[in-house]
Amino acid sequence: MITNRGIASHGDNNNFNNNAVGEHAHVSVAAPSHNTGAPAAGAPDERTVGWDVGVVTILSEELRAVADELRLERHKEPGGLYFYRGKHTSPEATVRIVATQSQSQGQRSAMAALENLRRHYEPRLWALVGVGGGIHDKHARIGNVIVSTDIVYYENRKINPRGDIRRRGEHRQAPAPVVHAVNAFFADHGTPARLHGQLSTHASEEFDVYPGVIGSGEAVIADRESDIRSYLTSYHEKVLAVDMEAGGLSQYWQENSVYGGINPGWIVIRGVSDNADEEKGYGYHELAARNAAHILRRLLPYLC
Repeated sequence: MITNRGIASHGDNNNFNNNAVGEHAHVSVAAPSHNTGAPAAGAPDERTVGWDVGVVTILSEELRAVADELRLERHKEPGGLYFYRGKHTSPEATVRIVATQSQSQGQRSAMAALENLRRHYEPRLWALVGVGGGIHDKHARIGNVIVSTDIVYYENRKINPRGDIRRRGEHRQAPAPVVHAVNAFFADHGTPARLHGQLSTHASEEFDVYPGVIGSGEAVIADRESDIRSYLTSYHEKVLAVDMEAGGLSQYWQENSVYGGINPGWIVIRGVSDNADEEKGYGYHELAARNAAHILRRLLPYLC
């Protein structure tokens, strides 16, 4: 007796589908996958279609504010990364926007988020949007928004044998087209631009929008007498707020400027959630994040 326990194939172009041969054999037909990460036949690949603005946020409140303000929808890439994507249409243009949240606070995580946006979407403009600490009593009160095309990175320093610290700031400015766009916004709206609060509980309250310089480093500043605050205000009198990511954004942009491809411009929009002093807390994160996201939307017709 001859028992067949397999399939022998001879010749070219043999093809076997849904076959079962041998003892206790059975056929299992899997349903076709509908989540391959590839576009359907004839459909444009969303990852290669031109994206205008790539937004980096740090906190969940910031990402939620941007997604709500611009009506972005959650999207998961095949590799597991989450992005929020959508279009914003104004009388001037339709702008394609993609936003993401970094894994943690700080310059390095912000640069990693920028790289994820570049690798998947290649946006033509970077925007860092969220909350920051105000260090200017007049301009940077809680709820106000600082729009920045100038960054001072304050972490570089020299420590001499006596323990004295000499900080060495790095000052970077956004590309000229972005600076011109911001200038046009304030020419149209005034300096400061005065707008209404973006939370229902603050609907009757106004907030001011100022152009200004952002001081950026790795420190969480919660001391009005901090040497970092003193250094920044003496370095440049228009340093209005501080954050922990804008230096990474400007560094990422500078290091990518050596390549032959298009290097996006960048902008930082910070809603003031605290005054970088002993009263620093989380109570105004949502208000500051909503106001910052609203200003991003108002700036889009100028930037794109």
